[in-house]
Amino acid sequence: MIALVETNAKIAFEQRFRVLKPETEKVLGDLQEILELPYFPERIESFDISNISGAENVAGIVCFENGKPNRSEYRRFIIKTVEGANDFASMHEAVFRRLKRLLAEEKPLPQLIFIDGGKGQISAAAKALNELDLEAIPIVGLVKPPRRHNEISHLLRFGYEDKPVYFEIGVPAFRLVQQIRDETHKTAIQFHRKRRETRNFTSELTAIPGVAEKRKMKLLRNFGSIERIAKASVEELTPFVGAKTANLVFNHFERQRNLPNPTQT
Repeated sequence: MIALVETNAKIAFEQRFRVLKPETEKVLGDLQEILELPYFPERIESFDISNISGAENVAGIVCFENGKPNRSEYRRFIIKTVEGANDFASMHEAVFRRLKRLLAEEKPLPQLIFIDGGKGQISAAAKALNELDLEAIPIVGLVKPPRRHNEISHLLRFGYEDKPVYFEIGVPAFRLVQQIRDETHKTAIQFHRKRRETRNFTSELTAIPGVAEKRKMKLLRNFGSIERIAKASVEELTPFVGAKTANLVFNHFERQRNLPNPTQT
């Protein structure tokens, strides 16, 4: 499998001279030098986990090729095998599933993997790669300073944790790292919020007798949020769920609007 990783790296090495602008090649070359990578990082994949106390546990995965986001390769995973808040096990699942799929579909492998987190997260990712015989792919953790979750304090490469690379904001290679980290975090947290809103939405409509599950989902698809459904008229709801269900939904929210405010005296 190491040979497969090296073959991917060789293909990327040959391709980059045909597609890269000089300034992009310099940034990626600097990143390779700073992190002491064995391969030019033409394809970088980055992973982040998002949940609240283990609820709606998801992973966001982004792919950058030649220093630019390749959104067709972004992925969002619902974590399936982990109960509760366990970011290490969740990261293991996300990395394993993603790389296993790349192998199965014979797609290009990354020359570098970023993990949002420290030693525990990168060790979990390394375990996943080892199980797939892909341990030749470098893993780098993006470590945040305490209480400053939108910043990076330093980078940790798996196997070289005693040699942290401290983040320098003005360095173009580090600006690329920050961009990748921000994009990954956004992808993960947006998916988490969508899942949470869907759960809250379904719970709200469950309280309305006579509304079928398919019709709940149809309302969500067409209105986008519980707030917009709550504000909709019967006429606006009817084309999507029929007059009977539209009246049930409208009357439910109308009753809620007429409830006394508990803060009033």
